[in-house]
Amino acid sequence: MPVAHLSDRAVLELSGEDRIAFLQGLVSNDVATGAPVWAALLTPQGKWQADFFVVPSEDTLLLDVEAAQVASVQARLMRFRLRSKVAMRARPELSVTAGWEVPPPPGAFADPRLPEAGWRLLSAAPPEPDGADYEAHRLRLGLPGGSRDLEEGQSILLEAGFDELHGVSWTKGCYMGQELTARTRYRGLVKRRLVPVRIDGALPPRGTPVLREGQEVGEMRSGQGGRGMAVLRLAALRGEGALRCDDAVLHPEIPAWMRLPEAADA
Repeated sequence: MPVAHLSDRAVLELSGEDRIAFLQGLVSNDVATGAPVWAALLTPQGKWQADFFVVPSEDTLLLDVEAAQVASVQARLMRFRLRSKVAMRARPELSVTAGWEVPPPPGAFADPRLPEAGWRLLSAAPPEPDGADYEAHRLRLGLPGGSRDLEEGQSILLEAGFDELHGVSWTKGCYMGQELTARTRYRGLVKRRLVPVRIDGALPPRGTPVLREGQEVGEMRSGQGGRGMAVLRLAALRGEGALRCDDAVLHPEIPAWMRLPEAADA
């Protein structure tokens, strides 16, 4: 069914007159546009810590965030509050619903990553949970799934498609971790990518090495049924030979939205 209550998501509220300027200096996207955006919170060294949707209203910003990261996101953001006039609180009465291939209800916003991703709704009245359908939808599109696909303090945004999926602003100015993100882009330093894969065989556990002719070329991340996400060296996407992961064989399926360089070294 193309509507799902996402029980693994939660909502944080950021309020106060400095809320926009405060968040603008901390996350990868431009939150001053007045439109919902997808953004990441990075370490000072430019490594992923969390990502979330930022949904503006008249006097608040609502953050659609991974439920398991609510406490850590709130603590990390508030660490930088200093004298800013901002406050943050959890909104447990609100839930997150996603829909695709059906018209959005009142109050929904378009998923800013891809038109095909559909819409999201933050509301107090969710439908019956059906997260498995959304997970299959996400994997078909090749959308990164937060901590299921990224490694805290290790992953960089451009490996995970944040550029193509509108999760980074290149024009808004400085934010925490901006220097490494910009340098990675302009110097072409990305050597691997998080890509969707079709799986022949049993779903490998997260973290299982991906091998080609005995050489490690990547690592399995999230998955469900016969589809998943894996981090693979760019050279492995073009080479010959099977990509083996545990007892399964992986077949990369590069989505139309993903931009890969013409050639890459191993």
